Amino acid sequence: MFSLITFLLVSSVSLSIAQRDPLKEFCRIHGHQTSIVDRRLYIDGGLVNWSPLSAESINYTSTWLRYGDLDVDNEGFPQNYLLAKNESVPSVHGGVLWPDASNKIVYLYGGDYGNDKPEDFRLWYYDIVYDSWNMSNASTTDIRRAAWGGGVAVQDYGRGYYYGGWLTNASVPGYQPRTALKNMLVYDMVANTFRNQSGPDDIPRAEGVMIYLPVGDGGFLVYFGGIQFPYGNDTTAALPMTDIFLFDIANDNWYKQTASGTEIPGDRRRFCAGAAWADDRSSYNIYLYGGASVGDGVGYGDVWILSLPSFTWIKFYPTEADGFGDPYPHHSLTCDVIENSQMIIMGGSFPNHTDNCDVPSIYGQHGLDLGKANSEGAKWAKFDPNVTMYNVPTEIAQSIGGGASGGATVLAPTGGWAHRDLQAEFERPYTPTTRTPTRHIPTPTAATSSAAAGAGGSNKKTIIAGAVGGVVGGLLLVVAVAVICLCVRRRRRANDNDRRPPSELPSQPISNMAGPPVSTQHDSYLSPSVTAYSHTPQGSPKPPSDPAWSQYGPATPEYPRSPGIPDKSGVVHAHHRSLSDQSYNHSLQSSPVGYHDQPSRSPVGLAQELPNVRSPPAQEMPNVRSPLSVGIQPKPQAANIMGVDPYYAQHPPRGAGT
Repeated sequence: MFSLITFLLVSSVSLSIAQRDPLKEFCRIHGHQTSIVDRRLYIDGGLVNWSPLSAESINYTSTWLRYGDLDVDNEGFPQNYLLAKNESVPSVHGGVLWPDASNKIVYLYGGDYGNDKPEDFRLWYYDIVYDSWNMSNASTTDIRRAAWGGGVAVQDYGRGYYYGGWLTNASVPGYQPRTALKNMLVYDMVANTFRNQSGPDDIPRAEGVMIYLPVGDGGFLVYFGGIQFPYGNDTTAALPMTDIFLFDIANDNWYKQTASGTEIPGDRRRFCAGAAWADDRSSYNIYLYGGASVGDGVGYGDVWILSLPSFTWIKFYPTEADGFGDPYPHHSLTCDVIENSQMIIMGGSFPNHTDNCDVPSIYGQHGLDLGKANSEGAKWAKFDPNVTMYNVPTEIAQSIGGGASGGATVLAPTGGWAHRDLQAEFERPYTPTTRTPTRHIPTPTAATSSAAAGAGGSNKKTIIAGAVGGVVGGLLLVVAVAVICLCVRRRRRANDNDRRPPSELPSQPISNMAGPPVSTQHDSYLSPSVTAYSHTPQGSPKPPSDPAWSQYGPATPEYPRSPGIPDKSGVVHAHHRSLSDQSYNHSLQSSPVGYHDQPSRSPVGLAQELPNVRSPPAQEMPNVRSPLSVGIQPKPQAANIMGVDPYYAQHPPRGAGT
């Protein structure tokens, strides 16, 4: 027995030596998906870079799921921990995590595969209660996986929404040519069904953001930014930041409203955003950060606020009063608002900086205090778990009136409302809907009581239980180590297969180069043969009980674990189109030359990064191998620290580098 255990342990260690630790060796992450459930910030997939960095650094597919505990401090930000995920679960970038807070589940939709070998779409979900990944029994036969669209979940209704995005051969098996989408996919978490919802018009779009606001009868989805194909051909254009699309959830109507301001943010894509609102709901303020350029340039590192219902753009950072130099432009990052008061900005691809890691000791997290509630009244600050109220900052109040608790006096767009129904919705109070779990959720109290009862036994029972537990524990250890070895071998075998092309590929800048042919045919998230948009409801997800689910259970034990076109009035009426309707769908080549095995072409004068100062993009380039030997990782070296915000530029974490 001892010899067997020793052999298995040695084998496990030798097989794990080549594995990288995404927390201890953190350098950069971008293109990942995030969501918040209870007091945890979940981070899945994306692309990572290891130190040392250079213009030739490699993008590695992140195969990990982790979370930040909002109540455990690590140098002023949530401590991160790894969670269960193995090679059976898709590892993608440019997707979305839809949280179901009531049922303690996080759904993974969309995204590109790093090795250009996508599988047919199945809806995967992470079960928080059981720390396991499972496939939903929702019918997905005719659903396709899109990437880099605008995604958001609405907890009151238990729905996930995804507008626009790309269909490529990195998201759909054998898909050609690359196509941008014009409609919206809706997933009903309660009924466990998908349906296709028409978009605001017939123009395909991608790489913008979509935010949920609790406004009116049933809430609104707000979409802006990114790129579009408005001319019926493959010509790409920016979606002007003054064009704001709103979807009325209760009435299935789209509206388009024009925003204004003393200054308007530059056109951008692949940025992130989050929202907070005043106590009296007199203003809803959407904060955006960063992004890649649509035209020439290296991108953005600024913060802007879109305040509704005045639809006013307000520059928040940097301003003359900040006394700080040019910000660090970066894109393909995430923004998550906690308790309507603070926003954690994580990761991103840095076009103009190649040799700095993104504050590795805090895993690339940065804090934007939305109401400047910290003692210094600063915009950038450490995360404070005790801050749960939003104070409207003076930058907003100076533009729309009122004060810290609300009382805005500018309650309509400068140019007037595009439609009176939109105005009426913003004047109605929103009534939240209470959802209850559709499955049994164990309570911590029950677990604690059980443990307390067990502790009250006699010493004799305790000794016997200890002896039995020791034997059982030893056997479980042998089984656990054997499973570890098997999982590691399977992962290594899968990685070897993926080297045609490899998932670890030399980095290239996110650029706008002419690339593969672009579709001008009607397309959607549904396959052309489908005629129905919904499916028979299935039962709610259940905890894993069948042994077949064990392959999706906890893994990576070597890592730390935690205890229609608008009418003249401005309204866009929603309407369901049959799949025989024709419209135009096009695509922006936003990845390196040679993307998806296409020959390189000449530039078309759109966004390009400065030469010789490039960082890894949010796409991987196939068929170009790393100069490193296959299977060998670069030796870790001391990492430089990139302070994305003024606070960390001036106060680098202790012991994190220079």
